[in-house]
Amino acid sequence: MHISEGVLSAPVLLTGGALAAAGVAIGLKKIKDDQIALCGLLSAAFFVGSLIHVPAGPASAHLLLTGLLGVALGWAAFPAIFVALLLQALLFQYGGLTTLGVNTFCMGLAAVLSWLAFRLVYGLWPTMAGLKVAAFCGGFLGAAFGSILAALALIFTDEGFFAAAGILLAAHLPVMLIEGLITMFATWFVARVSPDALSLPHPVNQRSL
Repeated sequence: MHISEGVLSAPVLLTGGALAAAGVAIGLKKIKDDQIALCGLLSAAFFVGSLIHVPAGPASAHLLLTGLLGVALGWAAFPAIFVALLLQALLFQYGGLTTLGVNTFCMGLAAVLSWLAFRLVYGLWPTMAGLKVAAFCGGFLGAAFGSILAALALIFTDEGFFAAAGILLAAHLPVMLIEGLITMFATWFVARVSPDALSLPHPVNQRSL
């Protein structure tokens, strides 16, 4: 969801920019050498996935893939999302440079929260079925958290955006379901071919795949 230029107030833009910078810094510090290629690949997938978008008030609805990035990358999703959003703003004027920080923070934090949810569910249910449920939750919540954070950014700017925030959330309800399914199938596939790439707290039982 790309919040457009000229919508948010200066305090929200500054706060979002500072929080996004902190998130990107943490992500760059935590990224592992063997994650760099995957980080670039998923950043490109994020870039392409959100090119097709539907206007939803002062923002837009489209595939986010924040949950997938979060499940696969953790904190490293922050710099991956930042690079993709920066290129979209420069090449296609999606979102904008002034809102880059807020958009990065909303989607980056959503990715980190989805990663935490994924690890929590899988930690409680360390089976292949649990992995699928955890991945679905990660994808679903990634889109949900991103939508909620973007809606809050609008509301904190002006209470008059309350209706627009509701439209934004409603427009992303089907996206949440689709994101959950995409993340579930992608995670299941990676678990089959390269389970080490997921950095799971418990090993996957290969015989159950």
